Amino acid sequence: MKIHIKNGRLIDPSNNIDTQADLFVAAGKIAAVGTAPGGFSANRVIDARGLVVCPGLIDLAARLREPGLEYKATLESELLAAAAGGVTSLACPPDTEPALDEPGLVEMLKHRAKTLNLAHVYPIGALTVGLAGEQLTEMAELRDAGCVGFSHADVPLQDSQVLWRALQYAATFGFSVWLRPQDAYLAKDGVAHDGEVATRLGLPGIPAFAETIAIASIVELMRATGARVHLCRLSTREGVEMVRAAKRDGLPISCDVGIHHTHLSEMDLAYFDAHCHLQPPLRTSRDRDALRQGLIDGTIDALCSDHAPVDEDSKLLPFAESEAGATGLELLLPLTLKWAVEMKVPLGQALARITREPARILGVDAGHLSVGHTADVCVFDADYYGKLSAAALKSQGKNTPFLGIDLPGKVCYTLLQGQIVYDAGNG
Repeated sequence: MKIHIKNGRLIDPSNNIDTQADLFVAAGKIAAVGTAPGGFSANRVIDARGLVVCPGLIDLAARLREPGLEYKATLESELLAAAAGGVTSLACPPDTEPALDEPGLVEMLKHRAKTLNLAHVYPIGALTVGLAGEQLTEMAELRDAGCVGFSHADVPLQDSQVLWRALQYAATFGFSVWLRPQDAYLAKDGVAHDGEVATRLGLPGIPAFAETIAIASIVELMRATGARVHLCRLSTREGVEMVRAAKRDGLPISCDVGIHHTHLSEMDLAYFDAHCHLQPPLRTSRDRDALRQGLIDGTIDALCSDHAPVDEDSKLLPFAESEAGATGLELLLPLTLKWAVEMKVPLGQALARITREPARILGVDAGHLSVGHTADVCVFDADYYGKLSAAALKSQGKNTPFLGIDLPGKVCYTLLQGQIVYDAGNG
């Protein structure tokens, strides 16, 4: 199919483009930018007047719940949500049932995703067998099956020697290891930031130093092994500063932050709203502000949705007993725009945090609109504001703290490999 997207504001952070220009798509590739190639005759013309045309968004943390957790969500429902959110590439953590610790499971997931053809799925393989923290997986075989990195997801890896061996192995083969920095013992049984709010509400806390102690250990192991590490979902001001120092020292470290943590704080727990039960926990307003600033100065490389659809029954329990997690795939763009508006960040710089930088971390050829490359495109209305409703979410999980809130941005079209996989005009 040949598609002509005309009159749009074309923003491509990878190629330093922010201008009014037409985009031409043919045979699943970007055929031209600005002027149509010779003999081009479009099958479909999209008038993007007043809209932004950018690379398809890339999400570094989206749980698809397959295999094994289909009662929370299915691959089809969540990839439909991705398309509706303008997300064309996503990384899925290995904490499925069973965990993504065997090549066959990874190949099955990729095959299912390819059959649905709604988004590119990049599995993150399990670091240890069954995420039990004892025996390392066959990382080389998992990489050959399609894994782009290795992680322990949110499951505590308590044995530092196992992590040391894992980083040695990864460094030998050039693999990246994705770790959520949290000391398992200090965070044990905690559900909220350890502070005045948690004390007042009677909720067991997770101290900020549970994160920083873990970062300190990871950084020292990086120095010893030379391994490349991506820190998942920073939550503290001190953690941001430690990453800033590690980058100054030239360590091969990158990090992201969950989009919810750039807008919410522990104060949002005041009414025991289980939608705000997240991991890592929402922390102080000072932490939130430090995360926002870290995104601006580049200490934090990327924003992610930290998408975790949870069944309704698990969110109806009392806060401390409810399951942590919130849906986010369809909110990645609106909440990124909200952060950009509030922090006066240029739109191109904001979009880089959900296109160019996640692509670099994943090590994939995506997140740009270069001629001759795959046409993964998002067309959205940056000036739109609308109230978020559960009924509007394509995700099977309707759990989000932002229900009923006016949010900016509306995805109008999503193209995957040159095919329209989402058209807001057609529901």
